[in-house]
Amino acid sequence: MSVGTTRIIKAPQGLTKTEFKIGSLKMKGISVIDFCFDAEATKGTMFLKDHLLLIVLQGVYTIRYGDQVHKVRSNEMMFLQKSIAIEFEKSGELDSGDGLNGLMFFLKEEILDDFIKLGDIKPTYPESPVPVSVNPVNTCILEYVESLEPYFDNPDEIVEGLVKVKVMELLFHVIDANEQISSQLLQPKRKEWNNIDKVVEENLMNPVSLHDLAYLSGRSLSTFKRDFQVMYNTSPIKWIRNRRLDKAKELLTNTSLSVTDVCFSTGFENAAHFSKVFKDRFGFPPSELKKGSGLKRTM
Repeated sequence: MSVGTTRIIKAPQGLTKTEFKIGSLKMKGISVIDFCFDAEATKGTMFLKDHLLLIVLQGVYTIRYGDQVHKVRSNEMMFLQKSIAIEFEKSGELDSGDGLNGLMFFLKEEILDDFIKLGDIKPTYPESPVPVSVNPVNTCILEYVESLEPYFDNPDEIVEGLVKVKVMELLFHVIDANEQISSQLLQPKRKEWNNIDKVVEENLMNPVSLHDLAYLSGRSLSTFKRDFQVMYNTSPIKWIRNRRLDKAKELLTNTSLSVTDVCFSTGFENAAHFSKVFKDRFGFPPSELKKGSGLKRTM
């Protein structure tokens, strides 16, 4: 799997444009529960805007986060914390010929807050937060998954209130079954501000907006822009764009990646826009670097 050759999907919003999702239950127009089935292997990259609980019923789901590789097999579940970029590869079980069948539950902070109040739960900080963890699925969770099947027959007819109730039901099953996932899900929001430089560096090549970066740093958008200006003496849009373009130039010069691959791997989401801003910065389009004619002009 390679980040450099795959467009990054912003999940869950970006999943509506992908070919592997075949059923979805939504709240406020955003996917909350997705059912997916693949007859063939599929791979790509996602930036998770919400926590994700993945339950695999059949097949193998491989996740790469940094230098860690995790495999989720039939009747296992994986919890992934929000605000991370992951590579994924989905495939059927070896020698079985079957595809992958699973469910993805996207868990927003508001849902978790409501669940904590509903269950009168006193959350605690985990001693060592784990961004990705794999655990077995018990009988109660499997029966819960079966109870969702009728909802995917007519998803547009399911009211949001019922979707929320089903998510709450899942959370009760999960915290009852696994203490580690429970502590990861239900830790209270940290009040301290994250350092702007740390947040920006960690997400520089991800397709995140300024709103996303402000949220991750614990600031409002206006405060984020003001604090960034003080720290870097320039606007966040200009600084981030130039850093991405510098990285793009490096990749175009030193790798065999195409212009489109470099565009998506450096956080840009539109190839035409990428080519325009690249030319504005360096004086020639990125395609010239691939042909070699632009290299002399950079010396």
